[in-house]
Amino acid sequence: MKSETLKLENQICFKIYTAEREITKLYRELLKELNVTYPQYLVLLLLWEKHSLSVKELGQRLFLDSGTLTPMLKRMEINGLVERKRSAQDERSVIISVTKKGEALKEKAECIPDQLVENISMKKEDLLLLNNSLTSILNQLQSHQ
Repeated sequence: MKSETLKLENQICFKIYTAEREITKLYRELLKELNVTYPQYLVLLLLWEKHSLSVKELGQRLFLDSGTLTPMLKRMEINGLVERKRSAQDERSVIISVTKKGEALKEKAECIPDQLVENISMKKEDLLLLNNSLTSILNQLQSHQ
């Protein structure tokens, strides 16, 4: 091949994609005890921080459309982790709140970020640099939309 640019090992997107898949596998193991999926864990992280958010706000923060988010939130409600209610101010808006059962998982989840870092076996400084680089990439990509 004349050009190195089309080699798979030179594709940044492929490295991000495969790293994401491997990290998600690690999370799957770490989240077994909580009995939640990785996307459900992300919802809980936001709700532990804010307690209640609209479906629209959750979708914006997680970069998920309502067609993906709504079925997941329904499953979480069936499992007693969240509660869905129509907004009193706007009937079209659905507010998602963490339940006591969902809040109780927060204590069990406290160790997950450190366990993930331990499993990745990178220096914290390198992970911080990676986090900053990925944030920059996301900001650039979002500004072009």
